[in-house]
Amino acid sequence: MNVTERVIREQFSYWREALDITLPAPGAGLNVIVGCGTSYYLAMSIAAAFNSRGWMAIAVPGAEWARRRESYAAGQDDITVVALSRSGESSETVQAVETSRRAGLRTIAITCEGDSSIARAAETVVFAPTHPSEGIVMTSSASLMLLLGLRMAGVSIDADIAAKAETLMRTADRDISRIIQGRSHFVYLGSGVLYGLATEGALKLQEMSLSYSQSFHPMEYRHGPISLVDDKTFVVIVYNADTAEEEAGVIRDVRDKGAFVLAFGGPGDLSLDVPGGNEDRALAALPALQIFGERVAEMRGADTEAPRHLSKVVVLA
Repeated sequence: MNVTERVIREQFSYWREALDITLPAPGAGLNVIVGCGTSYYLAMSIAAAFNSRGWMAIAVPGAEWARRRESYAAGQDDITVVALSRSGESSETVQAVETSRRAGLRTIAITCEGDSSIARAAETVVFAPTHPSEGIVMTSSASLMLLLGLRMAGVSIDADIAAKAETLMRTADRDISRIIQGRSHFVYLGSGVLYGLATEGALKLQEMSLSYSQSFHPMEYRHGPISLVDDKTFVVIVYNADTAEEEAGVIRDVRDKGAFVLAFGGPGDLSLDVPGGNEDRALAALPALQIFGERVAEMRGADTEAPRHLSKVVVLA
């Protein structure tokens, strides 16, 4: 077992600690959730959770918000910026907080490094320590920031979520090595709060295994992308409980065209039960998607401790 897999498997005690962290309230106006890479994809899910609970929110990449704020929030005066950064040093996310603070906007940082640039720049800091051995690939820290963002939105996270997520990860892992054989085109599907999870799953697979992967809203997949499906395609879907019947129709289509489907919360070639509502599904399924990336990397002979062209922190020169 390499360090990446060990961190994935050992992350759950950090979840339990994060359930007790005191969180600030969302802004009464527009909440702008910013981040880069994994943090931005988590921001998509968090923004969807904010909106579903009555808090107006959008997700914006850190660089975009720092450089062209007017493209995303024209005419908005009451803005709270919630910035996600594992290291607290990602240049564009730090810039997003700094430019927001100078503009007089309320700023909140959610980070896994309390002594960091983003912690010093933000008005309010939420600090959640992550696994000390975590390397370039964000696993434990990603789960923690998603957990905190969902809680900040008002999602009630059960105390046993860590145990449920660990069980789901172990259950999925029993079959992953077998079912991925011969597959080289990977597709992730999710809707609503689960779309951000799908994009993060696709990113994890790319980073960890150097595989070609895509992410889509399920109902959008028929509108062009389905043309690529064949017997080399592997589809991962986390069903949205509100639209599961419609999404099952999409899955029937891709299975008929040769795809193998790993399904969380609905029908597929390998179907796994997922606990709770849609927000709980997003959090509970994330470690399983992380271990999926590790298994595909093993199949392809890729080293997840040193993924190609990547560094732990992206700092602009």
